[in-house]
Amino acid sequence: MSLGFTVRLRPTGPWRIGPADGAKDRVDLFYRSDALYSAVTGAMRYLGALEEWLEATAASPNGPAVRFSSCFPFIRETGLVTPPRTLWPPPASAKVRWKGARFVPLPLVKELIAGNAPNEDSWSLDGPSQCLVPAGHPGPFRTSIRKSAAVDRLTGKPEPHSAACIEFAPDCGLWCRVAFRDEDASNVWIDPVKTAFRLLADSGFGGERSRGWGRAETPFFSAISTLHDAVPEVGDYWLLSLFVPGPSDQVDWNRGSYSVLARGGRVESPSRSGESKKLVNMIEEGSVLSASVPLAGSAPDVAPDGFPHPVFRAGFAFAIPMHAPEVFA
Repeated sequence: MSLGFTVRLRPTGPWRIGPADGAKDRVDLFYRSDALYSAVTGAMRYLGALEEWLEATAASPNGPAVRFSSCFPFIRETGLVTPPRTLWPPPASAKVRWKGARFVPLPLVKELIAGNAPNEDSWSLDGPSQCLVPAGHPGPFRTSIRKSAAVDRLTGKPEPHSAACIEFAPDCGLWCRVAFRDEDASNVWIDPVKTAFRLLADSGFGGERSRGWGRAETPFFSAISTLHDAVPEVGDYWLLSLFVPGPSDQVDWNRGSYSVLARGGRVESPSRSGESKKLVNMIEEGSVLSASVPLAGSAPDVAPDGFPHPVFRAGFAFAIPMHAPEVFA
């Protein structure tokens, strides 16, 4: 996993990122990798490349040609991320409640990996967004409840409706990284993937898209030559995506630090859209896993019983070796 690029999305309005239980009065605070893969897959269908995309990713015996990290918040030029569980939180401070931060700046993570303690005078916790931000600065977003009403055309009666959403501050948004398996995969898929992101920015990510939510300005792509150096034979890997172990993964579950999240949702398909997907337990972002070979992951079929086609839940590992803080260059 050596070639790729970074994507920055600057929302033009509210976003609804549904929580795991689907509750309308709550949102998740970032857009997870499995949902991003599903969104890009839907875009590939509109672009006429669905079969080729599935063959190159979920159905590929050699591992996916393209992997996605989850989409994390950013503030101006600074990306935030779910920090490694083995390094966070730092020792308690009288000034900063470190453990209240769900997202921390990438430069700070780099310092932690290098063995340096954070400067408590440089950072403050923005409680509503759960983001660690430069001291004196506001957070990148706020959550709110927006209300509306649909009017029945026949009876004239209104049907009240409300949903939680995320509203981003100016010069803030979400970022992610895209990685290609090799140069051949990059040559084939870099343009289609960028086109898919442009289509999704126009049509919307997440819920309530019929109301115009989930849209963004034209995505900003920045090239990166490598995501990390050659990986060691044995090491600890920091997850920037959700992860479902595959047959080739050799994880020592007695080491590291990780948490598990059950993911469900509903099918979005021309065939029987809206049916419930099967639940899958996934390892969360920020987990640190010890493995004897680089993590691969898998994409289990979560289609309801008797469904006319597979529905894949992307659990491919976007994993960073903990020995390589230069990944943030």
